[in-house]
Amino acid sequence: MLECNQIGDAGVQSLAYALQHNTSVTALDLRNNKIGYIGTQSLGDALQNNTSLITLNLGDNQIGYIGAQSLRDALQHNTTLATLDLWNNEIGDVGAQFMGDTLHHNKSLSTLNLGCNQIQDVGVQCLSDALQYNTSLTTLNLGSNEIQDIGAQSLGDALRHNTTLTTLYLWSNEIGDIGAQFLGDALPHNKSLSTLNLGENQIGDVGADFLANALQHNKSLTTLNLGSNEIEDVGAQSLANALQHNTTLTTLHLKQNKIRDIGAQSLGDALRHNTTLTTLNLWNNNIGNVGAQFLGDALQHNKSLTTLNLGGNQIGDIGAQSFGDALLYNTTLTTLMLWKNLIGDIGAQCLSDALRYNTTLVELGLWSNTIGQSALVEISQFVERNQRGAKP
Repeated sequence: MLECNQIGDAGVQSLAYALQHNTSVTALDLRNNKIGYIGTQSLGDALQNNTSLITLNLGDNQIGYIGAQSLRDALQHNTTLATLDLWNNEIGDVGAQFMGDTLHHNKSLSTLNLGCNQIQDVGVQCLSDALQYNTSLTTLNLGSNEIQDIGAQSLGDALRHNTTLTTLYLWSNEIGDIGAQFLGDALPHNKSLSTLNLGENQIGDVGADFLANALQHNKSLTTLNLGSNEIEDVGAQSLANALQHNTTLTTLHLKQNKIRDIGAQSLGDALRHNTTLTTLNLWNNNIGNVGAQFLGDALQHNKSLTTLNLGGNQIGDIGAQSFGDALLYNTTLTTLMLWKNLIGDIGAQCLSDALRYNTTLVELGLWSNTIGQSALVEISQFVERNQRGAKP
């Protein structure tokens, strides 16, 4: 590993010369080394001849769009590189266009990280056009850019035709309800995408409804991240309705939204019927005792959920009692996060009483509540017992 060594352009030129003749190195990590476009040109020259390198990480450098152009030129000839990480390199829309050119011609690249690169809708359109024809890329990271609804429309068009992309990261962009509609409309036609990350965007109830409609028809998506958006109880209800019909989604992240007790009620109703969801993240959603009761009641019937995160909510002793009652019957939940709520000793005692009989819960997060030390010790003893029993 050569990351964080201030190698610079001069140093990387020496490495590039060696790569032209090397046949054994398969991975090269050059993150955070102050490499600019000159050093990248040298690496590009090396890649045109190298036949062994599979992974190249150039994240946190300064290659810019000129460096992206050099890599484009190289990858038109290279047939072995499978993973290219260009995180945080200021390549912009012009650099994204060069990467789009790459995807039009290259047949070996399977993972491309273009996160944090000031890419906007124009650059995304170039990438999307390429995705309609590319048959090798499986993972594309476009997180932390400046993509808006028009860019999401381009990606939606690509997803209607692409048959190989399995993972698409779009977190921390500027996609709203309209962009969510374009993506949602595309998903029923897509057969390959399994992970879609739309966290930290501007998607509200309307956008959630479009994505929920997609879930009722899509058969490939297993992970959907909608955390840190603007979804409230109406959007949660739409997603919950979809979960009663969807049979492929296993992970749903809704952290840091505003679904509240009514949204939790809808999700609880869904959990009574859904048989595939294994992970549900509801951290920081203004859920109180009423919402906890609905979720707790649902857990008495659910047979698939293994991880439930309710940290950072407003659940008190009554809500904790509901989860205690659930743990007496539920035999599939292994992780329950209730940290940073309003649970005191009474609620902790309810959980402890349940854990005397429950043997499947192996992780219970209760920090940042108002629980006394003796109650915490007793609970940890039961959890540790379950952990020992779960080991093969």
